[in-house]
Amino acid sequence: MLSKASTLWYIDTSDPLAVLRADPDPDPDAALALATQLHADRDVVPIMVGTLGGCAGPDTEEVYIGCYPGVTVVCSPSAAQVRPTALPELLVRPLASDHTYLVAFDTAYGWGSFAHWERGEFRRSFSATRVRILEDEGLPLVWERPYWAGEHPVTWAEHETPDPQTLPFDPPDFADAANNEWLGFHYRAQPARQALVPGDVAVCGFTLYPKGRAPDHVAPVPLNENDPTAAMAHRRGLFGWWRRPHHDPVS
Repeated sequence: MLSKASTLWYIDTSDPLAVLRADPDPDPDAALALATQLHADRDVVPIMVGTLGGCAGPDTEEVYIGCYPGVTVVCSPSAAQVRPTALPELLVRPLASDHTYLVAFDTAYGWGSFAHWERGEFRRSFSATRVRILEDEGLPLVWERPYWAGEHPVTWAEHETPDPQTLPFDPPDFADAANNEWLGFHYRAQPARQALVPGDVAVCGFTLYPKGRAPDHVAPVPLNENDPTAAMAHRRGLFGWWRRPHHDPVS
């Protein structure tokens, strides 16, 4: 169960879950091209291959991208928008995709957000903490009804005292429900048997450096045979992509 995520999805297929279930290798060259497009003012250096299970909520100066047929996911701090409608235009539709979905949450703050654009046109956004709605734009969607009706209330710890203004749902779980509605899998809910989980989706990682400041060589992350993420990447042959030394900064 993830505690933090900040993801953008660019979708050009009617069944993104089928694409992700097919377990194709992510395209590292397409990921690098998109990372460079989104960060033209930075040096972009490949660092590793991971999965959404560990990379959905990246640190500052990192971005993780998975490019699949008709499905692209970008894990970036830039997606953690308190007001999703403030998402920069470049991030709304960098690939001319049919649908753009934003899903972000941080359980440390009880915060979650989601948004949808169709061919670049805004449709719906929501962002809130447990006691404060930060943005609620567009028409609520049918799948939201059980949450607003109080069918998914906040689960409080024994030492916590509920605020009387608490929303009838936990915003991180609300955002996770949006992800399941749009992409077909959960970040946080207990998965059903044989369901797709974040650890099944590989992403290519990059470090962002100030322009002209990237190191001449990037030390490879050592392969940990006990790490299922590393084992998966090694099995797919993806380690050869980021283990190569980079003599020139990517621009």
